[in-house]
Amino acid sequence: MSNSPHGGVLKDLIVRDEHLRDNLRAEARTLNEIVLTERQLCDLELILNGGFSPLEGFLNEADYKSVVDTLRLTDGTLWSIPINLDLSREDIENKSIKPGTRVTLRDPRDDEALAILTVEDIYRPDLVQEAIQVFGADDPAHPSVTYLRSRVKEFYVGGKVQAIQLPTHFDYVALRYTPAELRAHFKKLAWRKVVAFQTRNPMHRAHRELTVRAARTRQANVLIHPVVGLTKPGDVDHYTRVRVYEAIMAKYPNGMGHLALLPLAMRMAGPREAVWHAIIRKNFGATHFIVGRDHAGPGKNSYGKDFYGPYDAQDLVSKYHEELQIEMVPFQQMTYVPASDEYQPADEVPKGVTTLDISGTELRRRLKTGAEIPDWFSYDAVVKTLRESYPPRLKQGFVIFLTGLHNSGKDTIAKALQVTLNEQGGRSVSLFVGDGIRPELDAPFSSTSEQRSKDLQRLGFVTAELARAGAAVIAAPIAPQKSSRDAIKDTVIHTAGAGGNFFTVHVATPLEFCETADRRGVYARARAGELKGVAGVDEVYEAPERADLTVDASTQSIPEIVHSIVLLLEATSLL
Repeated sequence: MSNSPHGGVLKDLIVRDEHLRDNLRAEARTLNEIVLTERQLCDLELILNGGFSPLEGFLNEADYKSVVDTLRLTDGTLWSIPINLDLSREDIENKSIKPGTRVTLRDPRDDEALAILTVEDIYRPDLVQEAIQVFGADDPAHPSVTYLRSRVKEFYVGGKVQAIQLPTHFDYVALRYTPAELRAHFKKLAWRKVVAFQTRNPMHRAHRELTVRAARTRQANVLIHPVVGLTKPGDVDHYTRVRVYEAIMAKYPNGMGHLALLPLAMRMAGPREAVWHAIIRKNFGATHFIVGRDHAGPGKNSYGKDFYGPYDAQDLVSKYHEELQIEMVPFQQMTYVPASDEYQPADEVPKGVTTLDISGTELRRRLKTGAEIPDWFSYDAVVKTLRESYPPRLKQGFVIFLTGLHNSGKDTIAKALQVTLNEQGGRSVSLFVGDGIRPELDAPFSSTSEQRSKDLQRLGFVTAELARAGAAVIAAPIAPQKSSRDAIKDTVIHTAGAGGNFFTVHVATPLEFCETADRRGVYARARAGELKGVAGVDEVYEAPERADLTVDASTQSIPEIVHSIVLLLEATSLL
């Protein structure tokens, strides 16, 4: 526990006594263990390093209910977001977890023991109440409500933790500070006032002007403190963003700003999140904190309206101003004034004066099409970084996923499409025919369903990596189950970031036609019981409900089908 002019008392749980740490490591090896989820890992790191001070572990039931209902721990301390360790009934029963049990918490990336949890209680949360109170509505359009519904397990386990070590990071190590380290850095530089800027997006000239203006009016320095844990699905990846932040830092006057990364799992909880962010930045040594319009808002709800009002976050932070002990700096919307070649607060520009702005939607369009991004909007180094990570559509990879019955014509279509794309040029073209990456015709039918599932998982991984590298990928497995196809699509989208670059083509050739043209006798052997797992005979083929394109080789020629796929790619600017 430490005290500082920056942030006050800090509950830092990091163990610095090597002998004690060795004893904890030895004990950890004897205990049952929990492998953390990605969100739990982010939460644990900030519990251990003091970023979540005053928390010393995951919330017990009384504190959880108090935070959900009143934004306070049971001792009255202001805390706005529940921090929970969710576990399944199976985990609790198999690992004999009960009050008083000590459990090792492990890093999911390298299996290292990070902490030992002493279980205080186990309880079943009211997730609907949590959604309504914390996020404002039990609406699946909110990403954290979707997370509650689909990812959070049945029980919460509360209790304090003893640190063994912090998670190991291999990326941007020099930019990762614990709260104590960042406070010490400010003290060394004699920074008395520090304005923290929260962001999960790339920064441009307007953000630089905003933060410099905030520093100038408060006679302070600037801390750019971006989130590099879990953010909103679809956000720019943190590697690209950090390269952007590094480029932006060179544009600040020497000695004015500092960049540090925050391993936070955001909840996109709007007003509550703004209070939470303020507490965290106080712990990291900031004296001022910029709160934006619709701060940490997730966008539109199921009715097309914003989840939170534009000033709700600022109002809630203002309400708790005295307790937070960090001064809020309201975000000023900056706009470019061509006449004076400068950015000014939008509400200070005289009426009738011409201004220029580029929205996030318009920026994404320009990146997608390769259109010019003007100097007044962003810096060359920032634009170059974004274009490297988000090339225009003509340079992006994609996956054409052909699914259909055996002998439906999908393999022939795939091979013909490969030829056409090779003729087109501009990308390498990879072809995967059959269930998995094995050439033997009978392999899909002689292997077990488990093996076929693993083969499809491998196919998903390989196609995703190739698409991420900019290749055109054609895959033609049978893939009769919707769940397997969805898993492959999710893998590609998550890995390659190509949200619209995965196309399902259903080769809906009727079974009767497939059997009639079956020269190798696969269907005959299946009906005779010699082969198992043949879709259409002893395994159900679940036809895609929302295929991007449906074709039929019994009524369409192969060139006609290939042309329809080419038109699909052209319509999305990939060709």
